[in-house]
Amino acid sequence: MKLTLPPLLSLNAGYVDTAGFLALQGLFTAHVTGNFVTLGAALVLGTSGVIAKLSALPVFCLVVALTRLASRALFVRGLPALRLLLGVKLLLLTLGAAMALHFGPFTDGDARAALGTGMVLVAAMAIQNSVHRIHLGSAPPTTLMTGSTTQIMIDLADLAVGLPAEKRSLVRGRLVRAAANVGAFALGCAAAALAYTEFGVWCFVVPPVLALLALLLPIVEYENPV
Repeated sequence: MKLTLPPLLSLNAGYVDTAGFLALQGLFTAHVTGNFVTLGAALVLGTSGVIAKLSALPVFCLVVALTRLASRALFVRGLPALRLLLGVKLLLLTLGAAMALHFGPFTDGDARAALGTGMVLVAAMAIQNSVHRIHLGSAPPTTLMTGSTTQIMIDLADLAVGLPAEKRSLVRGRLVRAAANVGAFALGCAAAALAYTEFGVWCFVVPPVLALLALLLPIVEYENPV
């Protein structure tokens, strides 16, 4: 089976999100919704990570806006915007891994070292969220699996009751793509949990490798922004 960009991004997102959650006292790095939930829990239980969870949203939003502006500027100049932005994500994941190895393990999610490491990873995943919406709009999400899982079940139900031939092919194609992303994300989560259990903060060396592999894939078809 040919490896394509969306499943690989999903694999990395699941991995980074789980590794960050385990190592950084419950911080979600790939999406912001979970941080609202864990923020409430941290406030009630008095655990660390409140500052990190509060900081994640503005950092995420700022990086998304900057990524959009950078994508437009690069595209206007005829430069490979997607590849360059994925390169920046690779650099951020590499920096995050270096910081985790140098400063970790983290017992206080709001300590400067943990906060800095977390925000670097949040910035990296904000870039991924942005480039997906900008360049891979027709592909299933690579960081948020709720919508994809819902669509999978809707498509399965539709196929079960029967569809016209022309619609059946379309639904099956969408189903395969969504299932590949959800499966890759779940695999990334499991791999990160196992890696953190066995190797601690050394688990963060994997995301830069996956990000580098993404850069080596043929991604020209995704370069045009939407």
